[in-house]
Amino acid sequence: MPNNDNSSFSRLAPSFLPSTAVLEMTYRCNHGCLFCSCPWFDDRGTFDIRTEMSANQWKILISRLCTMGVVNIAFTGGEPLLKEHIEDILVHAAGCTTEHIESQNGQLVSRSAPPKLFLLTNGKILDNRILDLCAKHQIHLSLSLPGLKTFTYHTNGGDPHKILDGFKKAKDKGIETTVGVTVTGRNIHELYETIAHALIAGADDLLMNRFLPGGRGLRYADELNLSRRQIPEMLDIAESVLKEANRRGHVGTELPKCVFDADKYKNLQVASRCSAARDFFVIDPSGFTRVCNHSPIRLNHIDQLEQLKTHPYWKQFVQKDYLPQMCAGCNLNPHCDGGCREAAHILGNDLKAPDPALV
Repeated sequence: MPNNDNSSFSRLAPSFLPSTAVLEMTYRCNHGCLFCSCPWFDDRGTFDIRTEMSANQWKILISRLCTMGVVNIAFTGGEPLLKEHIEDILVHAAGCTTEHIESQNGQLVSRSAPPKLFLLTNGKILDNRILDLCAKHQIHLSLSLPGLKTFTYHTNGGDPHKILDGFKKAKDKGIETTVGVTVTGRNIHELYETIAHALIAGADDLLMNRFLPGGRGLRYADELNLSRRQIPEMLDIAESVLKEANRRGHVGTELPKCVFDADKYKNLQVASRCSAARDFFVIDPSGFTRVCNHSPIRLNHIDQLEQLKTHPYWKQFVQKDYLPQMCAGCNLNPHCDGGCREAAHILGNDLKAPDPALV
């Protein structure tokens, strides 16, 4: 997910929606990543694939989201570049305007401007046409690199050199880029090299996620799970690379505060609070809202978007009514949500179950 700074305040937006919308453009993907948490790839078939929204429907929705105060829009999937007319959708989004509330010299200032756009892709069919589009409309590009020697294993195909070349071409065109690295038990041994190669190729910053079971990843959990010991190891490695390269990075999924020492990390931002339904939300390829991209729980359809704020599941996240029982009484509670709530829900069949790192 995009890393929100504090320059845009969703609480001042003209609706209840968080400031960032993650739009899953299509169910389709040209990779078969073992770690993929997209709920429609779950072997159990509990998340059915429905009719995808058309390009025109996406355009109408994007315009509406901008009137409701959304200032950041991330395009993902599946693989978003497989969506028909994706270029037209991106151009339309770049032509919209939304209200940005920013802090300037200690005062809040409102301005109308296009939303900030993010394109999250596996890079397999990234070409100069898309790169030129990103350059023209200042679309932040995120490319997935789950390892170097282990890349083919993790993705069931593909070439890491294609991704590294993508960073080089993007840099030449002045495009801001992020390397997305999902860390598993099978690639942590080459994590330093993976991050370093991406930064050397031109990536501006790092978005790192630990493997969390969900979607197709449930099938491979035993071999991809990180141990509790490996989680701080993962953080230490990333901090080391970022410090040496003088770059910044962040961990995309919250971690229980009891499994790492937050004071150790200066270049790597590590969160312990869940931002689902508060800082961002998701709309799936068929137009149904979810609290986050890891969640298999469909909420309101966009036709009933205004009613989303009263949905019990949505309210549970907004009100943070999901702290695990095992965390009750912990002195870290004011700064911690007990880890990833949706991963806990998937594995423990309870939103208040322990995070996988604590099991």
